[in-house]
Amino acid sequence: QVQLAESGGGSVQASGSLRLSCVVSGSTSSRNCIVWFRQPPGKAREGLAAIKSGGGGSYYADFVKGRFTISQDNAKRTVYLQMDNLKPEDTALYYCAARGTACNIGIWYSEYSIDTWGQGTQVTVSS
Repeated sequence: QVQLAESGGGSVQASGSLRLSCVVSGSTSSRNCIVWFRQPPGKAREGLAAIKSGGGGSYYADFVKGRFTISQDNAKRTVYLQMDNLKPEDTALYYCAARGTACNIGIWYSEYSIDTWGQGTQVTVSS
């Protein structure tokens, strides 16, 4: 079993920044890849970025490249999502998720590849 706890969401004005945190605990084999998703109001969930748990490669959706950065602090068992130059369309519920399959196998940005979800943290960007 894997447990995920997100924090760091909030309200920010356009062009501002936020850093989301996801504390990861539990089974090592079930969290080979940590993925950040979001779900805007009335829309489908979409994958944003992924990172190999414990160190290694990172992956990004094209529409967040250059604005979002995924990183991790192994000592704190925490994965971060730094979000810069935020736009109103970034308003969504943001989720941390884990999959036992490596990030470079299959489709990391598909919600159907996820084994465990966090509870989500709300991000609201005003114009």
